[in-house]
Amino acid sequence: MQGWEVPKARSAFATLWAAVSLAGGQALLPSGAQAQTLPTAAENLTPGDLDSEHLFGFTEGSDLGVPGEAELEWETSGRLGKRLGRFVAIDSGLALKVPLTSNVRLAPGITFNAYEIDVPGHPARLSGGPAGAFLETRLRLLDRRTGPFGLTLNIVPSYSAVDSGSGARARSVGTEIGLLADYELIPGRLVAALNATVAFASTRLDAGDDLALASGTEWAGALAYQVQPGLFVGGEARYARTYDGLTLGRLAGQAVYLGPTLYTTLSPHAWASVTWSFQVAGTAIAEPGPLDLTNFDRHQMRLRVGYSF
Repeated sequence: MQGWEVPKARSAFATLWAAVSLAGGQALLPSGAQAQTLPTAAENLTPGDLDSEHLFGFTEGSDLGVPGEAELEWETSGRLGKRLGRFVAIDSGLALKVPLTSNVRLAPGITFNAYEIDVPGHPARLSGGPAGAFLETRLRLLDRRTGPFGLTLNIVPSYSAVDSGSGARARSVGTEIGLLADYELIPGRLVAALNATVAFASTRLDAGDDLALASGTEWAGALAYQVQPGLFVGGEARYARTYDGLTLGRLAGQAVYLGPTLYTTLSPHAWASVTWSFQVAGTAIAEPGPLDLTNFDRHQMRLRVGYSF
């Protein structure tokens, strides 16, 4: 494999990943919930009870919760591997998801990140802390329980004080717009999801005056199968493209990711999901090699833990 290799156990960021993930999960679970496995309510799961939002990993389902019931969610993502040197990034977010109606939900949140970067010719960087904020807005267009399939519009404006590609201090403003669709192939047992996303961002580094404009698209598909009550396993595939400028104009690179997914209930009100995706194909414009390790990462992981109340 060209470029980066997974850090050994002695890496500070391997320890940080485990600590952040564990802390997020423990913080969202009620007292005594850590000892529980699957809720008894899941044993009587019917197709109408299924919540598809987090069954798939990076791909998301169209559900958005129940009015009157809020949800606190902790998300931790890891990005590993670039073409040269060592690159490890951990992005975390804490969001409060509040359904206003059965078809509208708002979710304000704050973000944190940490970086370990050591690229030849540049000083090593080890940094981390609060990063920014976002506001996720979801509008359900079709409910799969009453329509042919589920379909939700997802819009997420955000601000970050860190450049996600380099870990340098910056002022970055972006918006992500996505369509999230899902369908129960076997009601209550096998669920499929498709996502189409477009994103725009402008970034100005604190150390310079140049304004960088970028945009990107991603198509994702996933399947999740319930192997036992409250436990879903599956897989997903994603195809991402990134462009210079805000108008999806000049292609800078593209990448294909594959990976397994797992979702489990932890208590009647708590759940967790985890995925690890590997770049299996890609192209960086004017760069050699069968993968795009200039614009994209070799490995991407995501852990989510949620608690509803």
